[in-house]
Amino acid sequence: MLYQELPRIESTPLDGWERWLAPALAAAAGLTGAVVFEIAGQTLVGLVSIIVGIGIAVILARRSPAALASTEPLVAGPDYSLVGSALGISADPVALTDGEGTLLVVNVAYRERFGAAPPLALAASEQAGQALTLARSMAWRDGGGCVAGVETKVGTSRVEVDRVGAMNDLLLWHFPAAPAGDPLSAAARQIGGPTGQRLAAAGVLAAVVDLKGQVIAANSLFADRAIQTGHAIHHARFADLVEVSDKEQMRLLAEGEAGSAFRAVHVPADPMGEGGAGTFLLFDRGHADSVGQSSNLQALLDILPIGLALVDRDGRFLTMNSAFRQAAGLKGSAMPVYPGDLVVKEDKAAVADAVRRNSRGPAMSGDLAVRLIHQGTEPVALTIAGLRGLGDAAVLLLLKDNSEEAKLKRQVAQATKMQMVGQLAGGVAHDFNNILTAIIGHCDLMLMRHTPGDSDYDDIQQIKSNSNRAAGLTRQLLAFSRQQTLRPQVLQLPDVVSEVSHLLKRLLGETVELVVKHGRSLGPIRADPGQLEQVIVNLAVNARDAMAVKGGGTLTIQTYAVKSNQVAELGSDILPIADYSALSVADTGTGISSSVLGKIFEPFFTTKEVGKGTGLGLSTVYGIVKQSGGFIFADSKVGEGTRFVIYLPVHSEDAGAARSRIRGQAKKDELWGSGTVLLVEDEPTVRSVAERALTRHGYTVITADNGEDALEILAKNEPVDLLISDVVMPGMDGPTMVQEARKSRPDLKILFMSGYAEEQLRKSLDIENVNFLPKPFSVIELAEAARRTVMGK
Repeated sequence: MLYQELPRIESTPLDGWERWLAPALAAAAGLTGAVVFEIAGQTLVGLVSIIVGIGIAVILARRSPAALASTEPLVAGPDYSLVGSALGISADPVALTDGEGTLLVVNVAYRERFGAAPPLALAASEQAGQALTLARSMAWRDGGGCVAGVETKVGTSRVEVDRVGAMNDLLLWHFPAAPAGDPLSAAARQIGGPTGQRLAAAGVLAAVVDLKGQVIAANSLFADRAIQTGHAIHHARFADLVEVSDKEQMRLLAEGEAGSAFRAVHVPADPMGEGGAGTFLLFDRGHADSVGQSSNLQALLDILPIGLALVDRDGRFLTMNSAFRQAAGLKGSAMPVYPGDLVVKEDKAAVADAVRRNSRGPAMSGDLAVRLIHQGTEPVALTIAGLRGLGDAAVLLLLKDNSEEAKLKRQVAQATKMQMVGQLAGGVAHDFNNILTAIIGHCDLMLMRHTPGDSDYDDIQQIKSNSNRAAGLTRQLLAFSRQQTLRPQVLQLPDVVSEVSHLLKRLLGETVELVVKHGRSLGPIRADPGQLEQVIVNLAVNARDAMAVKGGGTLTIQTYAVKSNQVAELGSDILPIADYSALSVADTGTGISSSVLGKIFEPFFTTKEVGKGTGLGLSTVYGIVKQSGGFIFADSKVGEGTRFVIYLPVHSEDAGAARSRIRGQAKKDELWGSGTVLLVEDEPTVRSVAERALTRHGYTVITADNGEDALEILAKNEPVDLLISDVVMPGMDGPTMVQEARKSRPDLKILFMSGYAEEQLRKSLDIENVNFLPKPFSVIELAEAARRTVMGK
C-alpha cells in the first residue's frame, strides 16, 4: 500500500559528454565506410561516405538533448505508485525520505510499527538519536550506513540507510527484522507494536524481559503505570518495577501499597531454554467490563448529590453523573473528551497536569481552584483523586455545584455594600439638612420683613425655592438609604409625578425622551409621597438601562383613572373590583423574556452584570406598592419594551374626617404660643435660626450648645415648658440628656429635631411622649411643631 507524504519531485535533464555520443558515432560510421570503399578501389564512393557521415554528425549535434531539455526531460521524477508498490513487497519497515529526513513514502510495515513519525524522530533516548543521525551522515557521505541496537519507541532495531535516486538526493531507510531464530526480538517487536496496543486497550499490561531481567519492550499501559514520570522504560529491571505477593500475585511498586493486584502470565521466549526471558502479561484482578459502560455504576452515580466523574489513564472522561453535568454547566447528553474542556483557557494546563499526576503512582488526592467556562468569574473547587483497582478508571473528579452558595455570598456582599452606602448617604443628608435648615430659616425671617412688592422679595423667594429643591435631593438620598420618614397622606398621583419629573430628566440623560401624560378625574390616594417618588425613580432607572443597549428611546409615564366596571372587564383574579388611580411606566428598551418575567420582583434577582445591579430595585417597588394597598403588573415583549402598571385604590374618607383635616389646615395659622423653651443645638446657624423663629412666635428661649449645658440649666430650677433638642451632638447626645432630665422633671415635654429618619430614631430611643421634627424645616414648621407639642397633641 502507498503512503505518500510529499509532492512529486521535479524531473532533471542529463548533461555532459552524453550529448556528443550520437554525432561522434555518425562521423565514425562515415569514416569507416570511406576506408572500406577505398580498399575496394572506389575512392569516389568513399569520399561521398565521409561527407554524408560528417553531415549527419552536424545535424545530430544541432538536435542535442540539451536543446530539447526545456520541452522534453530525459529523466522523469519518481513514480510514487511504482515506488510504493516496490516498498510494499518488503515485510520489513521501509521509508523513503529526502536528505533532511522528511518522509516521502512509507510501506505498510513501517506505518503499522512507527506510525507517521519520520525515522529521525523514532529515537527513545539521546544515544539512539545520535546513532540515527550518524547513519544518515554515513549514507549521505559514503552512499550507505548501518547502525545496530538502536532503541526506538517501540523496541530495539537495526537500521540501514542508503543514498538513492537519480540525483542521489534521497535516503532509503530499512529496519530489518531480527533473525527468525531470535524469538525474544520478535516478541519485543510485537509488544512494542500494534499487538501491544491492542493488549493495552483490553486493559492488559505487557512487558518483554531479556535474560538479564531488563525490560527491552513494553506496551503503553505498562509504561504509564509501572514507570514514574521522568524515567525511561528501556533497560529498567523488571524486578525493580513489580512486587510478588504471597498469593503469587504482582503489584506495581510505583502505585504503592494501595495499588491493585495483578494475575501474572509469563510467556517464555524459548520454552526449551532456561531463565526468565520472555513476555509478562499482567491482568488486573479488578478489571471487568469498562467502568464507563457499566449501567449499574452509572445509575448509582446519578443518585449521589455530589458531582462525580471518572477519567482513564489517558485523561479522557469515562462517565459522569447528573450532578457533575449540572455543576459543570453541560447541556444535553454530550460528554466532553478531556477535563480541561470544562475550564477556561488559563486553567487547562493545570487541570491536565493534575489529572496526569494522579493517574499513575500512589493514589493521592487534592483540590484545585478552577474557573468553569460557563461561570468564568467564580472559581470552584475541583477535587482530583487517583483510583486503583477499578479497571480503566484511573482518576476520580469531584465537582460541587456551589452556584447557590456563590450567589448568597454575592447577595450578602451586595447587601453589606448597600448598607454602607446607605449609611454614607444618610450621614451626608444629615449634615446637608443642617445647612439647608439655616438657609431656609433665614429666608423665612427675611421674608417676614419684606412684602411681595419689595425689590429683594423675589430674590429671597428664589433662594428659598432652590433650598427646597435641595431638600428634595436630600429626601432622595434618605430614600436610597431607607432612612426617610414614612408619612402617608392623602394626595393626587399627578402631583407626585410632577414633583419627581425634574429629577427624572437628570437621571435619564439626553438619549432618553421623557413623555408625561395625565388623565382626568383621578381619585385621591393615601400613600407616602417619598415612597411613590422612589417607585417612579426605580422604574425609570431600570427603563433607562434597558434602553441604553439600543442607544436610547422613549420613557412614557401616564396616570389615568380605572373605574370598578373596567376592573371587572379585566377579569383579573388578583385585582379586586374597586376604583383605582393607575400609574403606567413604559419604555422602548430590549424587553424581558417570559422565563425571567416571573422572577423580576424577587429580592436580589437581577439581569444586569455583576457589580452593576443590586437586585433590590423592583423588590423595593413591589414592597412599597403592597404597603400602600396597591397592585403592580408587568408586561413585556423582547425587542419592543416593557410596561409596568401600578393600581392604587382611591382613598375615600367620611365627612367627619374631612372636616377634621380641613380644621387642622385652618389651624395652621394659629402659630403663636407662650412659655419657656430650652433649645439645645450644637450647630450655631441652626440654633440661631430656631431661637429667632421661636422668639418671633411668642416664646421665651434659653439656648444651650450641648447636653451638659442643658442639664446645668435645668438643675437651676429654671421654668421650662418645652425642651427642643437635636439628636446627634458631640459629648452627650439628645436622648441621653432627655433621660437625665426626665429623672427630675418627668412631665417635661420633648421635641426632637434631626436629619435622620424618625422611625429609625424611635426604634433606638426608649423614651415616651416625645415628638419629632425632621430637618430641614421652615420657621412656620418649627412654630407648628412647638405649639403642637406644648398643647399636648
